Amino acid sequence: MSYESCCEPLHREKQRAATAEQLMRSRYSAFVFAEVNYLIATHPDSSTPLLQRRKELRKNCREARWLGLKIIAVAAGGVGDLEGTVTFEATFGAGGQRNVMTETSLFQRRDRDLRENWLYIKPM
Repeated sequence: MSYESCCEPLHREKQRAATAEQLMRSRYSAFVFAEVNYLIATHPDSSTPLLQRRKELRKNCREARWLGLKIIAVAAGGVGDLEGTVTFEATFGAGGQRNVMTETSLFQRRDRDLRENWLYIKPM
């Protein structure tokens, strides 16, 4: 699936992620394309000042070259769910090294409301 049909509509706010997995894929693509505003909008973090978050995300996007995403498992996180997890492997290059990050991520609907957007909450 191409970026234009998968994730770009979410990054441009023309569409919302219907599932936790779709949000996971769109967040990965946001790192690839340095869509910092999207990354901030889809991850609430009241403990880190906004300017610091923006600076850290820009740095991460510049320093890592994202090479691939593999979804390993999805638990809940569907259209009718309030919460779900996605386990993934993201391959990236940084500092001349090839790395694989494996994570199980927790996703929830904003305000635990089915009408609201999916959000990345934290790694598990």
